[in-house]
Amino acid sequence: MNIRETVEAAERHCTAAFARIDAVALKNTERVLDIFHKHQVASRHFSQTTGYGYGDIGRDTLETIYADVFQTEAAVVRPQIASGTHALSLCLFGLLLPGDELLSVTGKPYDTLDGVIGISKNNMGSLREMGVTYGQTEMAETGLDLEAIAKTVKPNTRVVYAQRSRGYAMRFPLMPKDFAPLKEIVKSKNQDALIVVDNCYGEFVQAEEPTHFGADVCAGSLIKNPGGGLAPTGGYIAGTQQAIDRIACRLTAPSVGAEVGSYAASYQPYYQGLFMAPHAVAQALKTAVLAAAVFESLGMKTTPGVNAERGDIIQALELGTPERVIAFCQGIQAASPVDSMAAPEPWDMPGYREQVVMAAGTFVSGASIELSADAPLREPYTVYLQGGLSYSHGKIALIQTLESMEKRGLL
Repeated sequence: MNIRETVEAAERHCTAAFARIDAVALKNTERVLDIFHKHQVASRHFSQTTGYGYGDIGRDTLETIYADVFQTEAAVVRPQIASGTHALSLCLFGLLLPGDELLSVTGKPYDTLDGVIGISKNNMGSLREMGVTYGQTEMAETGLDLEAIAKTVKPNTRVVYAQRSRGYAMRFPLMPKDFAPLKEIVKSKNQDALIVVDNCYGEFVQAEEPTHFGADVCAGSLIKNPGGGLAPTGGYIAGTQQAIDRIACRLTAPSVGAEVGSYAASYQPYYQGLFMAPHAVAQALKTAVLAAAVFESLGMKTTPGVNAERGDIIQALELGTPERVIAFCQGIQAASPVDSMAAPEPWDMPGYREQVVMAAGTFVSGASIELSADAPLREPYTVYLQGGLSYSHGKIALIQTLESMEKRGLL
């Protein structure tokens, strides 16, 4: 098999999908640019601060910009938020009180939230230990099971949680428009319930976000889509003023909230990363589409397909054996610009139930908007590819990975 010719042939089937991706990127870039102009972003917004950070113009303006991007009343955007899981944990602990229920409407959340909710054996510091109950509804084949949700929302359901991305599953991700009927159902059953969205991997994939369709809160990581490959760390939470005020009390302390928090480095990567995010996401999506086209041509199951509507940057590739999964991740690592000499092996990663193999030769450690791949070692042995700051790198990495797998007799 001539791998390069196989990839080139697959690429020719991606023209229509690429055109749709470029059209969305243009809309999102124009939207972000207009918001930058509205708030008159200037070099003074990049300045560092120390101490308590009172009146930090860079921090405050960045948060106002994020609120405008998500069409919400307020936002917190902080380098001190260590990950997407941290951002979501802040939301849940900020909004839930003893006796409240957390209802997940997209099945069990991502593994790293097990300890936060209290699903795992160790409940120390969890919502469960605090007296918050948990329930869930499964996804229907076509998306949210609105009928089941309507039957499950209770008077004490305080947070209705939805994970937009697929996580380690072959289901389709949620689209921003899916949150309009969800809001209608939830609010008809409990006007006080809040819809909180794990928006990781979904930002700028479409021309709208879940909060444009009624979600109360969206949260995610800045080393994924909205950081554009430039943000070195951090997370964001955007939502209603009341929700953000409560969450900010968990971010720092009650009565202090979002008024404090300095940053001794420059805010420039956060502003520039947000500006570049629509383009970076488009590059990642094109890489994902190409991967789908290539592996479909090899007779393997992929989700989503080449021409499917996309709600996140993740491409699931069902490879069938643990050997293929490990080889694929090792190939992506070898094609990375950083730590290409490393060979990923499965390991007991904190927060995960099975061993996980993970390739991430990234400039920012763990940045999923840069080209990466990971998989839990469980049947049907599906690897999850995401990111790619340039389509050229994504294409090269796929060629080199497939060539390596073929030499090992795994294709």
